[in-house]
Amino acid sequence: MIYRNMNRLLRRKTFYFSMALLGFLTWFYTAGEMRISDQRFARQLSHNDFQLEAEFFYQQTKERTLRYLEIGKDHLPLIVFIHGAPSSSGFWKNLLKDSLLLRNAKLLAVDRPGYGYSGLGKPMISVQQQAALIAEILKNKRAQHQQIIVHGSSYGGTVAARLAMDYPDLVDGLVLQSASTQAHAEKTYPISYPTHHWLLRWAVPGALRTANAEKLSHHLALQKMASGWDRIKAAVIVLHGNKDGLIYPSNAFFSFENLHNARYKDIRFLEGRKHDLLVTRTALLKQSLLKLIEVTS
Repeated sequence: MIYRNMNRLLRRKTFYFSMALLGFLTWFYTAGEMRISDQRFARQLSHNDFQLEAEFFYQQTKERTLRYLEIGKDHLPLIVFIHGAPSSSGFWKNLLKDSLLLRNAKLLAVDRPGYGYSGLGKPMISVQQQAALIAEILKNKRAQHQQIIVHGSSYGGTVAARLAMDYPDLVDGLVLQSASTQAHAEKTYPISYPTHHWLLRWAVPGALRTANAEKLSHHLALQKMASGWDRIKAAVIVLHGNKDGLIYPSNAFFSFENLHNARYKDIRFLEGRKHDLLVTRTALLKQSLLKLIEVTS
């Protein structure tokens, strides 16, 4: 009798745990990953002072379908936002409807490969390939925009730096926000290793699966980039919290010291700030973008 009761209790706990896990995964796919549909995202971004509407595009290539969105007026400089991991273009939602930015620029945000609606859960671990995909978008925008400013956050900063290295004629200004640019200078959680194994990988939500794959191959990608910093000709602003425990502050020093041919460069270490500059120092991010428009005009 006792054995049967314990067995029944164990089955009940297993059921409740499974339901809780299912609920968490469902939440993560929607809120946690910010995988926002075109229609919902468009409604959110329409609440701006200029009544501008966002447009969504799906770039088709052999490697990937890449979703990106644009909002703003064509005659203005172009600001391109590249998110980190795990995330999506929704990370930039508040900046994409910001009045100050929309008054001075057209805004573009991309779902990086493996996130959002760019093949969720199917990572592209090559930073070079990711930069090439985004470059194809910018090549089509260059004739329309004399100034292109790229803002990369965290792992998005890695891609943004590679983009400026490989396509210097497409990037006039570059913001490296809490950017990972130095090999072996970021935190890797122990759970990343077992959850990347094929036996467990299937149970991991798509954005985390992509982030895991990127994280565990990141040092190799950064080593390959180490010799390319001299190719960056853009004006660059490096922003980093001095208490960042995820992407260590030494990354900012590394970036700044290797920008030998940047037409302009500046670095700001933010006292007491961690990896959340989009929330804690939003005004500074906007000022930096406007500064780059000024110095590249």
